[in-house]
Amino acid sequence: MSEIITVGLDLAKSVFQAHGADGNGRAQEVAAGSGAGFFGQLPACVVAMEDCGGTHFRGREIGKLGHDVRLIPPAYVKPVVKRQKNDAADADAICEAALRPTMRFVPVKSEETQGAAMVFRVRELLIRQRFQAINALRGI
Repeated sequence: MSEIITVGLDLAKSVFQAHGADGNGRAQEVAAGSGAGFFGQLPACVVAMEDCGGTHFRGREIGKLGHDVRLIPPAYVKPVVKRQKNDAADADAICEAALRPTMRFVPVKSEETQGAAMVFRVRELLIRQRFQAINALRGI
């Protein structure tokens, strides 16, 4: 059995599903868990996740353990899913997508970058709500 070099990780609210691959891309059995202790036991490898709001935090935490974290846009993972959608199939697809040589990845955002993006989103929300209130009053 060869060493795992790539782990595809499908995140959920409390647990995650992991799928590993060796240097030749052959699937390896990886136990799923719910904590950072799982990645503390693995040797340094590539950990690929589907990009969403919570993956940047988890990516920073996993990166602190010495792993190379890569985030993949969901639109690039969806065509790779082979069978019905579930956590194990998604983890398999994420791992396979990460092994493709032409795959484009999203960089993990720092806390400062995420904070700045949040400020812009909140400002846009307030502007939309102000226009909605003005238009509602005008309509009345």
